[in-house]
Amino acid sequence: MKIIVLVKEVPDTYGDRKLNLETGLADRGASEAVLDEIGERALEVALSYADANAGTDVVVLSMSHDGAAATIRKGLAMGAASAVQIADEKLLGADLRLTAQVLAAAIEKTGYDLVIAGNSSTDGSGGMVPAMIAELLGVVSATGLSTVEITDGAVTGTRPIDGGSQTITATLPAVISISEALPDARFPNFKGIMAAKKKPFETLSLADLAIDADDLSQAHSIMLTVAERPPREAGVKIVDEGDAGEKLAEFLIQNRLV
Repeated sequence: MKIIVLVKEVPDTYGDRKLNLETGLADRGASEAVLDEIGERALEVALSYADANAGTDVVVLSMSHDGAAATIRKGLAMGAASAVQIADEKLLGADLRLTAQVLAAAIEKTGYDLVIAGNSSTDGSGGMVPAMIAELLGVVSATGLSTVEITDGAVTGTRPIDGGSQTITATLPAVISISEALPDARFPNFKGIMAAKKKPFETLSLADLAIDADDLSQAHSIMLTVAERPPREAGVKIVDEGDAGEKLAEFLIQNRLV
């Protein structure tokens, strides 16, 4: 069994989040870079299966900038057998379509039985990439799973729906995404950190994947302008002079709040 886990370097959610007004992209230098927590949970699902099933090959895969290698290696320290990073300057600011296209190509090149991802990253919050990857690979997808059970030829999971839960079974190969209902990830120990330095780490470019990011025939979105959020205007202060209720009602009506 070969399981690929999609991970991503993101700005720490406990730090500042800012946009670069020149590029319109997240200012990744505004806070510490970390491995996205939902990606770590996805990796924990794969590693838990590998712990109980000898011969399981767990690979962490990430599309990121060159400097993210140290962050991605945390996945190796946690227990993944190898890592693949796609790094190319032309991927800066890639939209969801290009991201899915690149990841799908890397997954196909690497080989897989199962792909596990988080349901949504904490920086872009796109949420559609796992399903888009499944479509490009031509395999079934099961998204937003809150429980996961992997067997030799299938994966089964549940997800909440209105009034209950839904059980889904997909034959392999497949792509799944998991929610934060899955357990927290394990912490890398000293042995894992040292071992990570010797594990295979492959870096791919767009040329390696035969993808042209400048191909205008692809349906890629383009950012046209970016502007800082305008400051909030001063609010209205109502002083109770015996008619505060009437003033409040009038304010709500004028602003179409009732």
